[in-house]
Amino acid sequence: MIRLHAESDSPGPAPLLLPRMLEAGLWPDTHTYPFLLKACAKLLYDRDGEVVHGRAVHDGLAGSVFVQNSLLHLYAACGLFEHAHQLFEEMPVRNLALTLYRDMMAPRPPSTEEQPDGFTMVSLLSACAELGTLVLGRRIHVYLWKVGLDRNSHVGNALIDLYAKSGTIGDARKVFDEMAHTRSAVSWTSLIVGLAVNGFGKEALGLFGDMGRAGLSPIEITFVGVMYACIHCGLVDDGFRYFDRMRMDYGIAPKIEHFGCMVDLLGRAGLVDRAYSFILGMPMEPNAVCRTDIGEAGWARLEQLDPGHSGDFVLLSNLYASDRRWADVHRIRRSLVKGGVKKTPGHTVVELGNNVHEFVMGDRSHPESDAIYGFLEEIAVRLRREGYAARATDVLADIEEEKETALSHSERLALRAAQDHPETTIRIVKNLRVCEDCHLAIKLMSKVYDQEVVVRDRSRFHHFKGGFCSCKDYW
Repeated sequence: MIRLHAESDSPGPAPLLLPRMLEAGLWPDTHTYPFLLKACAKLLYDRDGEVVHGRAVHDGLAGSVFVQNSLLHLYAACGLFEHAHQLFEEMPVRNLALTLYRDMMAPRPPSTEEQPDGFTMVSLLSACAELGTLVLGRRIHVYLWKVGLDRNSHVGNALIDLYAKSGTIGDARKVFDEMAHTRSAVSWTSLIVGLAVNGFGKEALGLFGDMGRAGLSPIEITFVGVMYACIHCGLVDDGFRYFDRMRMDYGIAPKIEHFGCMVDLLGRAGLVDRAYSFILGMPMEPNAVCRTDIGEAGWARLEQLDPGHSGDFVLLSNLYASDRRWADVHRIRRSLVKGGVKKTPGHTVVELGNNVHEFVMGDRSHPESDAIYGFLEEIAVRLRREGYAARATDVLADIEEEKETALSHSERLALRAAQDHPETTIRIVKNLRVCEDCHLAIKLMSKVYDQEVVVRDRSRFHHFKGGFCSCKDYW
């Protein structure tokens, strides 16, 4: 019955059957959950989908490839791309996109039942978006056009997300324009977020205005995109105006993501006092002397909210380093190790030809690692001639990645490997925020080697060209 409803034009009853099934003493399996999630995706029931996700975790079935595939589709269809990203990061099998693509293209007798549907293709495109595999994504787009699935609204939304996360915002806009008769709030949101994280904040805010004039109401995630735009453009007053409009104009109660954006907006603008007041609800007027005290107080509060999170240690360590308090830096390091807190390992992914290569800091596993490191030494010499000098605080103190040598950071290894390939633009994806030292180095490399480089880190895109970055050194 669940499958019947999920595959029909009226999937509403499918999620309602789960509690009845449990009351009858029957337990869902790896075949049941995908259809429940498919129904939620069709209905854009993200809350019900999260309940089903939680139930799958409880039953120990969330690790199934079929369930994960369905979850990717659900979150992508509902525009919850951060949820999709988090899910993808936690997946033990990271080559899902390649596996699905090979299965899809394998020779087989023509059969309507065996052809991939929009449900499968959205999952595949979402995986490509997270991997940053633009070449593979383009091939899939061609396939979708050939079989007519490109007119599916969920597929269109996934294509917008793919191109936006690959840094080709022009292609994302083209897909959006071609969806003139099938656009949903998710479609608008996908492009708004894509424009914002690629550095087109004003265009994102303009599109938000167009969305209202088109008669569509924004959803919760839309305002995350709008606030991203304000963050990356430093528009503090506009950010507060949109934050207030959420509740007053649209009746949307701000969630933790929206509060987080506001704190980020204030922090990036250097308004630490307002950020601290925003978090705790009490006003203060700190100055440069007590900046570290505020940071320590903020860290203590973060530890209460989310104890043992390695990112909190990273922030406090970097704060001490910027103040050249090396003894405190080492104290934080020892606390991190003693407390058994595990740091998120930094890694960078780059698509070279038909393969996806992943690098970690100090990686020597690549078959051409000797040549890569040798050339990195040559690059270092040329960059020093251009005035490059490693930032001491980044190299000596940042524990987000063990920065024993800035030369071997994962993004630089990936960048060097990509330079042997003929593509005009090098596109790499990093799971952590790019450090200031690497940011400076890549800017100079784009000038010295006349090479355009697009870096996607955990917070935004950096388009490097001719010694400049699209973020204008504000990230």
